[in-house]
Order: sequence, then structure tokens, then C-alpha cells
Amino acid sequence: MGNSGLKQHYETAKKTGVLKISQKKLTEFPTSLKQLEPLLRTLDLSENRFITFPNEIGSFKMLKHLNVNQNRLISLPESVGELSKLESLSVSTNKLTTLPHTLSNLSNLKQVYVSDNQISEFPLMFCGLRHLDVLDLSKNKITEVPAGVSHIHVTELNLNQNQVSSLSENIADCPRLKTLRLEENCLQLAAISSRILTDSKISVLALEGNLFDMKSFTEAEGYDKYMERYTAVKKKMF
Repeated sequence: MGNSGLKQHYETAKKTGVLKISQKKLTEFPTSLKQLEPLLRTLDLSENRFITFPNEIGSFKMLKHLNVNQNRLISLPESVGELSKLESLSVSTNKLTTLPHTLSNLSNLKQVYVSDNQISEFPLMFCGLRHLDVLDLSKNKITEVPAGVSHIHVTELNLNQNQVSSLSENIADCPRLKTLRLEENCLQLAAISSRILTDSKISVLALEGNLFDMKSFTEAEGYDKYMERYTAVKKKMF
């Protein structure tokens, strides 16, 4: 798609602060985007063919929402960490193996979606971001949830369809974690510490599709305490 084809999108974006140019077969960041640097609050470049992203993305200081889902990205530039107003980052369905440590600078982040990539290590750079509510890491290759996870402030953590076989009991110390999704991983029942059941704030713990049957989970130490939280939350919903 040539710049002429983008012109109408740009004119609209100048008025709204929103630019959506998905499904355009783009392989390179349009240089003409620079004219929108001081204006853009939402940038949607999903369903294109980007393999890499230029450092210039860090210049879009007003951005609150960045969506690059369903591209072919193998990396994100460190400059993404300069988007200080960013509230939501969506990079699902790409080919990312790591994430830049500079993401730890994004103190306004509320939602991060990294589903369906090739991430093998739990991204601890999100720990300490106090406004982060949702972190979706499903469909990756993560094998371990390390002790450092205790400093993550999310209310929902999605690790479904990874290869997690080791789960630190420190996840019980997460100050806001209510929903923990670990379906279709490689967990043995012994990997679920009783501390997670008795001492955490987790009220939804999704464990189907691991290396134990759910009936044995109901007999685990602390299960009754967990069910008290689960039931209390369900009652509030009705």
C-alpha cells in the first residue's frame, strides 16, 4: 500500500488521534507516519507483515494503545520503553522470543497481551508496574514461574498452554493476583504449593489439562481455604 493509499487514514487520524492500518500487507514502518508523532494516541498495525519495528516508534510520546498483533515480529526495539503514556500493548501472534527490558519503564501500562509467541522465560520486567492489571502470556514456551514473580501487581495472569513445570510458591505473595490461569501445562500436583491455596488472594485458579487429575487437586492441602475465596467471589457476581 503506497502512501497515497494511507493519506485518508492520516487525515482521519489528525482529527481523532486514532490510526488503524491493519491488513495492508505492510512490511516496513511508513515514514509518512512521522507527521502524526505529536497526535497519535492509538496505533493499530495488526495483521500486517512486519518482521522488525524501527526505533522511531519511541518518538510517539502520546501513544496510549499500540496493537501489532498478527505480524511476523522477531523482536521489539528497546525504544518501546520510551512510550511513557502507554496503557495497553498487544503483540500477540508474532515470533517474539524475548521482550525488551525497557518495558519496565512503562509505569502506566494496564494491559499486556503477548499470547502466541515463542517466549521461553517469564518476563520479570513487568514486576513493579503498579497499574498493570492483565498480563496474557498464553501459548508461549515458558517452563518456569520464578520467585521474582511475587513483585508482579496484576490481578489476572494467563499462562495457559505453556510448558510450565515449576511454579514458585512466592506467587502467593502477589499483592493483587486474583485470577491465575495455568491450563494445559506440565505441572505435577506437587508443584502447587499449599501456600498458594492457603495464603494467596487467588480466587480463580485454572489448572485443567496438567499432569494430574482434578479430583486429586480437590484433596490437596489448603484446597478448602481456596474454595472459600472462590465461592465468595462467585456469590458477589450474582
